[in-house]
Parts: sequence; C-alpha cells; structure tokens
Amino acid sequence: MANRLPGRVALVTGAARGIGRATAQAFLDDEASVVAVDIDETALVRFEKEAASSRLVCVTADVSTLKGNADAVAVAEDRFAALHIVHLNAAVTLLGSCESMPVDEYDQLHSLNLRGVYLGCRAALPALRRAGGGSIVITGSVVGLLGESDMPAYSAMKGGLVALTRSLAVAHGPEGIRVNCVAPGDIDTEMSQIWLDHQDDPQSARRFISEQPPLQRMGTPAEVATAVLFLASDDAAYVTGALLPVDGGLTAKLY
Repeated sequence: MANRLPGRVALVTGAARGIGRATAQAFLDDEASVVAVDIDETALVRFEKEAASSRLVCVTADVSTLKGNADAVAVAEDRFAALHIVHLNAAVTLLGSCESMPVDEYDQLHSLNLRGVYLGCRAALPALRRAGGGSIVITGSVVGLLGESDMPAYSAMKGGLVALTRSLAVAHGPEGIRVNCVAPGDIDTEMSQIWLDHQDDPQSARRFISEQPPLQRMGTPAEVATAVLFLASDDAAYVTGALLPVDGGLTAKLY
C-alpha cells in the first residue's frame, strides 16, 4: 500500500512513549512530518535519536496548559508551514476510589486527561482551519465506556472525551475538520503497568486481563497506532464523530 501521508504535518502529544510514540513513528513511516510533544524531555531526546528523521521535531511542553498547546502548534506551523493532523494522546493514570482519591490528584487527572485535550483542540483548530481542514484523533479508553472499580476519576475523564469528540465533529465538520476517538483496551504500556502494579498479584492480574478479550491477549501500542493512522488519513475521509475501540473485542462481550 502506498504511503498515505506524504506532505502532511502531524502533531502528537504524549509522544515520548507508549501509544503516542508508536503513533508518531507510524506517521513518520507513512512520510508525514511530525511534531512530537511530551513533558518528559529525556524520553523525547531518546525518541529523536532513535527515529533519526529530519521530518521529526520534538517539543518539550506541558499540554495541560494553554501555552503548552499553543507553543506546540506554533512549532508545527513555523517549522513545516501547516498543521493537518493532531493526535491528542497525553494522559496520566492515577488509581483510587471516589472516596479515597485525594482531590488534588483528581484535579491533576482532570488538568491533563480532559482539560488538556480540550485545550489541545482549542489551540489546533485555527491551524487546521488555515490548512483547509484536517483531522483530530483523541485517545479515549474502554474505561470511558465500561465500569472500572479502581479508576472512577480516570473513567469519567475518558468518558468526557467521547462527548467532546462528537460535539467537535458536529461543530467543525462543515469546515472540513474531522474529529474521532480511539478507545484502547488493555495495551501493553507503562501506563498499564501502573494499574498492574497496584494489584495484589501483578502477574496474576496480567494473566487475567489478557484472557478477558475474545482475542485473549493484551494489545500493542503499534496496533493502536494503526487505528489512529487510519482515522487521520484520507482512508477515513467520510468518518467523523466516531468511536473506534481497539480492545481485542472486549467491549463486544456480555460475559
């Protein structure tokens, strides 16, 4: 299959590791220029060295802030003269029940996982409009669709991203801006390991969650990146406001 993104400029947040890094690499492999954004400068530098691409620019920024998002968008337009694709992926995981999670931890989750994505859309929309349209892909989660006892706050924010996706798709479709959401299931990342380490027996917990999807394994960041690439490309030209689970069939199950 021919590459789908030559000449396109993509911005990826949370790009230093996991799904974000896999997506940034997939965009590079498909001949897009990429602005990789993360707060972890050390991990970004590692990615930049390993990718070794003149089409990659790494930006250290806090995308829970309006300035961090605005600066990242400005780099894309200054360096590559346009912005066509935005993958808003940055997130943190904090565990705890509704009663046990400290309010400041809830606020930390909200500032990045929901507010940060909202601010990312706010910063990117004018640039996408200047480019004549484009695509926003938001990283949600199956826990925004299904209950998870350890993660009510995280689940609430991921559920909010589904509503944000649909609202923005309706608002900006007439401008040629598509907005979609991927909902990963249990993906083998550092973030998943945080949840596993919180369990009484992490190895048993890993076996358990691997057995739950019909495909009976955890997914990989590259498999989520493939879905993001599809939604970002013209292959999905008539797709907007969609929620695409990448979960091995987990959300298809009744029992």
